[in-house]
Amino acid sequence: MGRASALLIAEHGDRVLRAVHRATQTSFAQTARWGIHDAMRHLILLILVLALTACGAPRRAPPDPTTPAAFSVSRPPNFSDADPHPWDGRAPDRHSVHGIDASRWQGRIDWATARANGVNFAYLKATEGGDLIDPMFRFYHDGARAAGVVPGAYHFYYFCTPATVQAQWFIANVPRRAGDLPPVLDLEWNHRSPTCTTRPPPEQVRADARVFLDIVARHYGQRPVIYTTPDFWVRNDIAQLGEETWLRSVAGHPSQVYPGARWTFWQYSGTGLVPGIDGKVDLNAFAGSPAQWQAWLAARTLR
Repeated sequence: MGRASALLIAEHGDRVLRAVHRATQTSFAQTARWGIHDAMRHLILLILVLALTACGAPRRAPPDPTTPAAFSVSRPPNFSDADPHPWDGRAPDRHSVHGIDASRWQGRIDWATARANGVNFAYLKATEGGDLIDPMFRFYHDGARAAGVVPGAYHFYYFCTPATVQAQWFIANVPRRAGDLPPVLDLEWNHRSPTCTTRPPPEQVRADARVFLDIVARHYGQRPVIYTTPDFWVRNDIAQLGEETWLRSVAGHPSQVYPGARWTFWQYSGTGLVPGIDGKVDLNAFAGSPAQWQAWLAARTLR
């Protein structure tokens, strides 16, 4: 100990002893028995320990608004429809959790406004066939996540390209990102395709779908959801695949259009109007309650 320290102790020894007494929770008599030099060493050691603890303590990160926990908070829809259907039976507004699906044709989307008006999830077109990618996919995906909308990617199946090629194309263009919805395989006839008018038999459709589903499931760790339409569902007996479904039905509840089918998502309009989105957009409802939505996200989002 240097001369300056010794002079400091001589002048303030009683204060040092009392400081060590308070910091170490020892009795003052015990502290006094240590002597001034031992007390000073205890005090210095305590200061060092506290400093190291403060430096090494993990800092709590600020909440991430794009985590599944933030995604799980559902908001009621504030949507309208350019061509509303006169629903009988259970109408879409009887369901609590709503979202959209979108492709480049939706143009610019103000995701924060859409989220504030009840868009809880968004399935976004990512790929088609074995060589097409939607140019808006990444912009939509990142914008949705930043606004707290749960994003997911879908692949539009092309019946003139092998299923393995299409699965690999989807994987190459859609990152596996924790918190995203499980992938979707969109199975429907593309009546506007100038290059592929083939209509494989139902057995081949289902076999090819299984190839795609298995490859994609292995990569993302979640089985994809199948999106389909009433005519495709019936003609190809899609129920035989036994997969989770997202069903299009714009003129009746799925229970009427797909008797006996179990579904997770219902696309109930192709002419929806949502604040934050210019023009029309597809509207969708989740089958369950807000609590079931949270449970579904916990079980089915990507890890």
